Amino acid sequence: MPYHIKKPRTIGTTVDVYYKDGDSWTESYADRKVFSNKADADALAETTIRREIGGQIYRYQPKWWKDSTVVTE
Repeated sequence: MPYHIKKPRTIGTTVDVYYKDGDSWTESYADRKVFSNKADADALAETTIRREIGGQIYRYQPKWWKDSTVVTE
């Protein structure tokens, strides 16, 4: 079953945007990236960043993934 990642658009309208590739999102459903299994889509949507500043380690989820949802087609 194919899966994709979507999130609500943050500025302006209430249109959903779809993950395209890299750091790109699109309003076009046809241009979305399709995953063959849910585990791959979940892993990407749960991306966290690790930063070390002054000896302290910080982990956070980038804002562009924060409100994303993995959905089936």
